[in-house]
This record gives sequence, structure tokens and C-alpha cells, in this order.
Amino acid sequence: MTSTSPLPAAFIGHGSPLNALERNRFTDAWRSFGASVGRPRAVLAISAHWYVPLTAVTAMAEPRTIHDFGGFPDELFAVQYPAPGSPDLAAEVVSLLDPAPVVADDHEWGLDHGTWSVLVHVFPDADVPVVQLSIDASQGIEHHLAIGRALAPLRHSGVLVLGSGNVVHNLGRIDWAGEDQGYDWALRFDAAAREIMTTRPGDLAELVDHPDFRAAAPTPEHLWPLAYIAGVADAAGVVAEPFVEGPTMGSLTMTSYVVPA
Repeated sequence: MTSTSPLPAAFIGHGSPLNALERNRFTDAWRSFGASVGRPRAVLAISAHWYVPLTAVTAMAEPRTIHDFGGFPDELFAVQYPAPGSPDLAAEVVSLLDPAPVVADDHEWGLDHGTWSVLVHVFPDADVPVVQLSIDASQGIEHHLAIGRALAPLRHSGVLVLGSGNVVHNLGRIDWAGEDQGYDWALRFDAAAREIMTTRPGDLAELVDHPDFRAAAPTPEHLWPLAYIAGVADAAGVVAEPFVEGPTMGSLTMTSYVVPA
């Protein structure tokens, strides 16, 4: 692994899959972030939507675009993100996480919408290789923080580590009329995450004991990608910075963070 100046790492609050088609203040911020990064060697994406009871990494040369949702316009199902994969990066990830078992998946998964709905804005030319890392659903937040710490060296070899989820994600309590609104509990939880990420990211596990945790993360898969980026920041001895913030539809927050280079 060649040592170079580190790339940033980022967590992006991806929200609705329709963001892939839209230009709004969130997607404009993602585009600005991508422009600031330049062209990395590859992206390692940790998406809320590959949530399985093991750790796996995509190892195919040509990952497919997965449309893992329903009830959206045909235009969204037509989106393709034909970025190449990187078997070499997949092998590096397996090595970094050793002795933990990691499945090298060379045919099953691909790029789900947690990854491509963001990357169509961050790297719209789809010319940067992309590898996805699954979230082990059988493990708690400390496990995911530890994996983030283990992945931190990738930043020194031209790899952008990118988490994609939402700090607050409760689909059961969405207010469809509240486009830029957030419930009090959602705003409190998002603020608590912000305080930790911007001062002491290694303590992110404290969020599990927050009184609004069950409302904010009734299932944790959208929050856990933040733990990987917190782990990267903790390993580097730096803090993260929000680069776009705000609630939507009451029970989602779109806050995104960057771990600076």
C-alpha cells in the first residue's frame, strides 16, 4: 500500500433514492464535495442497504447497478452507474481486516442505491472504481467503529472511504408534507451526533444510549455507516466537519460529514 497524503473520508446522508435525479442543496453539496476530492484511485463505499449477517466486499470487475427499492418512477429504475469495480482494492480490504473473516463477493451484489444515488453526483462520469463493503447486521456499533479504524490506512493509498446512510432514519414516522422539517426528537439526536463527530468521534457509541435513539434509529442500518467514518477519524486523531445539514420529512436528517485530508 503506497503512502501518500491522505484523502478525505465522508459520510453522506442520502435520503430518498429520488435524490439521484434531483438537484437540490444536498445533491449540490455532494457535487461540490466530489469536485474538491478530484479523482481518487477508488471508492470504498459502506451503504446502509447492504445489511447482512456477515462482512463481505464486492470483488467483481464490473459491479451491476442494483435498483433495491419499489414504488418509484421508471426514470429512476433506468439509472445505471457503470463504474468499474476493483478486485485489487477488495483484496486490500480483506487483508486490512484480517483476522476477521471477510467474504470476497465476486458475483452476488454490486452497487446498491445507497452508493449509486450519491455517486451519480459525487463522480458523475462513473470513471472511478467502486467497491462496496457490507454492514454486518449481527454486530453492534463498537464493531463498526473498529472496522472504520482498520480501514483508515486506505486514505493514504488514494482511496475515498464513503459511508452512506442517514443519522436519523425512521420511515414509519415520515411527514410527507414536511419537506424541510424535523421532529424535535430527530433534531435532538442529530445534534447529539454532531457534537460527538465534531469533537470526539471515537465516542460515537454513546449515541446508542441517547434517549432518542430508538425513535431515530428503529433499525440501525442507516446509522452504522456513520460509525465507519467516525472510526476513520478516530484512527487519524482528527474530527469530522458537517458540510451540509438539515432535516427532511420530519423523521430523516440529511447531515453529511467530511473527515478532512
